[in-house]
Amino acid sequence: MLRHTRMRAAAWLAALVLLLPSASLAETVVTSFYPIYLFVLNLCDGLENVTVHNLAAPGTGCLHDYQLQTRDMKQLAQADVFLINGAGMESYLSGVADAFPALPVVDASLGIDLLPAEAEGIAVGEAEGLWNAHVWLDAANAEQMVRSLADGLVAALPSHGDTILQNRDAYLARLAALHEELTLGLAGLPRRDIITFHEAFPYFARAYGLNVAAVVNREPGDALSPARLAELVGVVKALGLPPLFVEPQYQDMAAQTLAAETGAAVYTLDPVVTGPETDIPLTYYEDVMRRNMAVLLEALGSGA
Repeated sequence: MLRHTRMRAAAWLAALVLLLPSASLAETVVTSFYPIYLFVLNLCDGLENVTVHNLAAPGTGCLHDYQLQTRDMKQLAQADVFLINGAGMESYLSGVADAFPALPVVDASLGIDLLPAEAEGIAVGEAEGLWNAHVWLDAANAEQMVRSLADGLVAALPSHGDTILQNRDAYLARLAALHEELTLGLAGLPRRDIITFHEAFPYFARAYGLNVAAVVNREPGDALSPARLAELVGVVKALGLPPLFVEPQYQDMAAQTLAAETGAAVYTLDPVVTGPETDIPLTYYEDVMRRNMAVLLEALGSGA
């Protein structure tokens, strides 16, 4: 009996020793929200013993006033690297730095020509340090972001460097093709003015030759005052009823009210801030951007 017990104990210890190397190699990558998650899933495709977690739930949308949850802190405590959008999107960053001073943070917005945030049409950017953070909606910006994210991942996970760089190059080729497709596809639009639901699309407009003539709400959830509604009605009518673009992540009551007052048509543009939680296609960013192009062609094309 004692001999069998010792044999079982020896077998258990041998199994534990075999498991220790793989456990020590396990690494955790954490991203801040959905667009960064999509980019990093592509960069980490095929990496063994690497887990990618996304802090904000897939239905969160942009991180307007997002507060870190207990589960977020638990994930960050296990992280080898934290990858973020930057440009002010993650307003909680100082709290992360205080709680995890040794955690590497990779800012994907570095090197991108940022546009100022605006309040009631007044730029409040460089002087106040406030920027529009929706940089990923220009596919050329997405390329730069992927480069920065790949560099940060290689630094944090050097044993996976070759695979990360191979994934980067393949993804960059796809994003370059997407940018060219969007550029060419939207080049011949007879109309260029758009009214957007909130301030998500200035980078897209700059990249692809559109003009955001007005923004219904600067931030999702803001109430549309009677004075603001009257102002927007005047803008829409003066511009010849350009299309109004809402986003699938938010209620569109303000835009519907504006449409009822003016007769302008309403369409949906997706800022790629939400998506499936499981079985996510690696092409999801590209797929949504192409759907956005199709919507714009319908809304602004010759038949509009």
